[in-house]
Amino acid sequence: MSPSVYTLTDVHRRIDEVKRFLSVALRIANAHTVEFYTHGTWARFVAVSPEEVLSAISLQGAPEHKGDNQPVREAFTEKPRTTFGFCNDTSRLINTDELLKAAKAHSLPSLSVCTSRDELLEVLRRNQSDAAPAHTGAGLEPDEFMNLKKSHEVQCMSEVVSSLARYCGVKQVIDVGSGKGYLSSFLSLQYGLHIYGIDSSSTNTHGAQERNRKLKRFSRAYQKNRKAARDQGGAACSGVDEEAGVLCGAEERERREEEKVPPPKSMSLSESTSLNPEAEELFLSALSLGLTQTTSQRVPPDQLSAEERERRKQENLERKARNRAKSAAGLFSPLTSFVTECTELGELIKELQEAVVVGLHTCGDLAPNTLRMFAAKPELASACSVGCCYHLLSEEFDPDGHGSLHGARGFPLSQYLRDQSWFCSRNARMSACLALERVSLGQGIQMESLFYRAVLHVILRDHYSSFKSEKRVGNVYSKAKSFVDYVQRALRKLDLDEFKLSESVIQGYHDTYRPRMGEMQAFNMLKVTLAPCIEGLILLDRLCYLKEQENVAFSALVQLFDPLLSPRCYAVIGVKRFRELQTDDAEEHNCDARPCD
Repeated sequence: MSPSVYTLTDVHRRIDEVKRFLSVALRIANAHTVEFYTHGTWARFVAVSPEEVLSAISLQGAPEHKGDNQPVREAFTEKPRTTFGFCNDTSRLINTDELLKAAKAHSLPSLSVCTSRDELLEVLRRNQSDAAPAHTGAGLEPDEFMNLKKSHEVQCMSEVVSSLARYCGVKQVIDVGSGKGYLSSFLSLQYGLHIYGIDSSSTNTHGAQERNRKLKRFSRAYQKNRKAARDQGGAACSGVDEEAGVLCGAEERERREEEKVPPPKSMSLSESTSLNPEAEELFLSALSLGLTQTTSQRVPPDQLSAEERERRKQENLERKARNRAKSAAGLFSPLTSFVTECTELGELIKELQEAVVVGLHTCGDLAPNTLRMFAAKPELASACSVGCCYHLLSEEFDPDGHGSLHGARGFPLSQYLRDQSWFCSRNARMSACLALERVSLGQGIQMESLFYRAVLHVILRDHYSSFKSEKRVGNVYSKAKSFVDYVQRALRKLDLDEFKLSESVIQGYHDTYRPRMGEMQAFNMLKVTLAPCIEGLILLDRLCYLKEQENVAFSALVQLFDPLLSPRCYAVIGVKRFRELQTDDAEEHNCDARPCD
């Protein structure tokens, strides 16, 4: 069966599998690194050596070598019963290999519940609406103005979003949490879609508005000078760069410096009647076809009939009215607003029509709220949501009472997990943010900073009667020249007496715990191996929510990005039940779905 046609019952089964595993293994992810030494974390949770754990992790996925020379361990000794590598009697980890195999088996790729990006695109293209808008791609290369990671994300996601828009026959896209507007700009320029980018930061929306304004001015100046050059038979026109004012301000210089993008070459039109072919192609690729127009051969007015002059006059008036409307609306309209599932889109967007709602790496509760909005708003025909920052999710069943200040909680989203009062904890959700693929290639965790923080906690316990601190000291490490300097800076930030301890006493703590740093490294690698399972449960919860909605005809988890470039690589995608989406195998049915209360 194709993963794109998994039913709600199938998703329930996958959720139950992951829950059973995490009910045993989540204790590792929930342990706080700061308390690693003060709480004796290694001895409490692990019964094997750090070296054995690290060796098993490094060999994970390597082929097994069997031979007569392999030692036989405890051949006649009854081994303790385990569940996923944890001893049933002591709850401590005694079989690392068993845990690693179980973690791999309960990650999204092994659960076979994800749809590939290529499969989704093929299904969407095969089912496109007859009223689908024409593709207006202009060959824009996003790596000209984005870093590699962002360029990869924008290209991959925009193709899917544009295909959803074509399938649904809509021209509007609402980009929730649009940030600097990279996805929004690309969708509007490359695909001719009308994008409303909503972000809670006025700085982001104002910056996006300014970039959009400069692009329009540059377009008008470019068209004006092309027309003048044709009309004058090659006469030069000056002052275009000054009028356009594009890609030359302080804001653009700061952006290019931040993203390490080389400044654009000068493209002054005062030196010739037109841009050189390379520059012209580059510039035109940055404009949607809707912004460029060809001019027909001019005929002197005295050679036109009265009827033709009147007709052209009316055409000019109508074109100016359309241009004014287009200038006012634009292809990309940034808006500033804090979005929840209760947000009235019609109050934000006066020209609102049927639309696709999207979010690229929307933080915390914004991702589940985007899906709630999609399910609740009849004007939203489809959704494509890629979340991030799982540690910022609020949890409905958090025993400490920490939750969202705005409306419903972010996890669990589905009624299925809400009925079971499932709870992860912030530490586990923080672990879900770890990137297994990157760590596997050596782009690992900054162990020394974690080690410094854990030993500082021991010092606070021993000398300052403080086990926890309300103030964050994470950024102290980047400024410290040594462990002694780190502790002294941290004590000052915590408003504690830094002169109470001598440098030799502080250094003594470092020397005492340094030999045990391997314990912390091995334990954090165990957390990394559990990260895909915790993320998988969060994403399965969101998929389950969509399959519970009676008005959603199609829903899927899709891997959009290369996890090495973009670790948060999965999108939750939904299409409303206005038209059934046909797959190769069968039509998806949600007959066992029940509405969310």
